[in-house]
Amino acid sequence: MNMNDIPVLQGGFAPIDQEHSVELTDIEGEIPKDLSGMHVRNGPNRRFEAAGRYHWFDGDGMLHAVRFEGGKAHYMNRWVQTDGLQEELAAGQALWQGIKDPPRKNRPDMPMKNTSNTDVKFYAGKLISMWYLGGAVYQVNPNDLSTEGRLEFDPRLKGVPISAHSKVDETTGEFLFFAYGKEAPYMHYGVMDRHHQLTTFIPVELPGPRLPHDMAITPNYTILHDFPLFYDMDAFAAGRHKLKFYHDMPSRFAVVPRHGTPDQIRWFEASPTYMYHVSNAWEEDDGHGGTEIVMTGTPFRLPRDARGEIDVAGFPKMLAHLENDFMFYEWRFNLRTGQTRERIIDDIINQEFAVINSAMQGLKTRYSWNVLMARQRRPEEPRFAGLVRYDLERNVCTTYHEGTGRWFSEAPFAPADNPQAEDDGYLVGFMWDDDRQASFVVVFDARDISRGPVARIRLPHRVPHGFHGTWVSAARLRRGY
Repeated sequence: MNMNDIPVLQGGFAPIDQEHSVELTDIEGEIPKDLSGMHVRNGPNRRFEAAGRYHWFDGDGMLHAVRFEGGKAHYMNRWVQTDGLQEELAAGQALWQGIKDPPRKNRPDMPMKNTSNTDVKFYAGKLISMWYLGGAVYQVNPNDLSTEGRLEFDPRLKGVPISAHSKVDETTGEFLFFAYGKEAPYMHYGVMDRHHQLTTFIPVELPGPRLPHDMAITPNYTILHDFPLFYDMDAFAAGRHKLKFYHDMPSRFAVVPRHGTPDQIRWFEASPTYMYHVSNAWEEDDGHGGTEIVMTGTPFRLPRDARGEIDVAGFPKMLAHLENDFMFYEWRFNLRTGQTRERIIDDIINQEFAVINSAMQGLKTRYSWNVLMARQRRPEEPRFAGLVRYDLERNVCTTYHEGTGRWFSEAPFAPADNPQAEDDGYLVGFMWDDDRQASFVVVFDARDISRGPVARIRLPHRVPHGFHGTWVSAARLRRGY
């Protein structure tokens, strides 16, 4: 493996080989005094070099955390000690290849290594680390980032491939999740209360194996996804993984009562597309005595050929090459009529990795803060160029970027101590400065990102580009959910 030929092993993507715990003192600007809690971000950081081809998604999960209190900041990072990583540490070498290479035939229990490198949430007093292809969920101590084992307190969960984009309801403390796989019924949905009790666990019948990525919740309902981009079933039958876009099939969304039963699942159809990430969902009165579920997110803008037709063969290649062309979008599912309405909110700004004030998840929100996506220079080299603040009430957005040499990350909303409004707080994330060859923690005023960071805190080493993060307020840390 020649690292010089692989974009995602170079520059800001390159893995690091040490764990740190250090006070941060090199600060441009001022850390807000009313910023109290911790920012944690997950991402790939391969521990051992492996033979074969390499994909950005292959690296072992590493958590990077910055704790803020009284205008000061402390940083630490640690690998998530997954079962696969511990096997490799014992062997002193890589035992799995990546997603571009064949799975291990001698490990039917783990043909691909669950790297737990995708998402992180705070649940029942612990950080939980998750993998986008679904697998065991790992519990991590928020104080020192030590891995404390799997989240399997109910025998029904043993071996269930829980997806990365499961949700935590900050009001109830519940963990809501979906799990998907290659065997019927192909999806399950469940809810654990804040005491680890599995209160709901039901099958969600799908026509075949699918590749859902996210879900949405409201106080009373959960929305699960079935998009028409999934396996080429001829290749699948031959044991190969190849994506195909079934453009003549609709997107489907299952609306499930939070603690519902299989017979209560209602399916809604919409235009064919594929989406990684939801922004939010909420319930509205439809004006005729019924309920309408509103969901916002950032689906792909489908590529078109010279005749304006969907480029059916080109669309799966976009995903394979990590190309990005996203819209901000809205779906409305009417529980009274069974009909779906949908609209483009914004197809001008290429934006993804949407975050909201997570205390309002499931309630109607005015603001969404998204990552500004830039044009790629090479295949498989995505660029997170800046941030977008979208105001759904005014239908306007503002953006911020610092030119071509900066690479930002998803920046979760961090409410100010004693917040007075939905957007009264900050955005906290990591930023790689390619000119200075340095990583920073950046803090924005969430009400006006156009000013740039109010604090830019230099880190003593590089933080490799990664995926999803979460903000855990000091109040949530104290109460434990």
